[in-house]
Amino acid sequence: MSYAAKYASGFYGPFRDAAESPPQFGDRSEYQMDPANKREALREVALDVAEGVDMIMVKPALPYLDILSAVRQQIDLPLAAYQVSGEYAMIHAAAANGWLDLRRCALESLISIKRAGADMIVSYFAKDAAGWLTE
Repeated sequence: MSYAAKYASGFYGPFRDAAESPPQFGDRSEYQMDPANKREALREVALDVAEGVDMIMVKPALPYLDILSAVRQQIDLPLAAYQVSGEYAMIHAAAANGWLDLRRCALESLISIKRAGADMIVSYFAKDAAGWLTE
């Protein structure tokens, strides 16, 4: 699986804090993509496809739905999207404050990722969503 489209993102924060794994010096943007650079992501994905990768992942998902969609238009390989901890935490925090409905917005966010072109979604909502969808 290629992580060619892994962006330097503030949405990784909650996981890093929980795992006590923030960067000890500098940051991880040395090997992650500039959030403003769409063309680089598409070039990196194309290079990985040319090298024979079996699958592509876009990470994080929600702030990069345009990238996910562009990658889907470019390739016909399995495409995964990772809805990272900050995306999950953001929806939970808004729901805890009564600003939105947790279930409805969690499912809506997952649907948007699927609609953008993801074949697979890695999400902290996976277990809840599986339950909600079978009710």
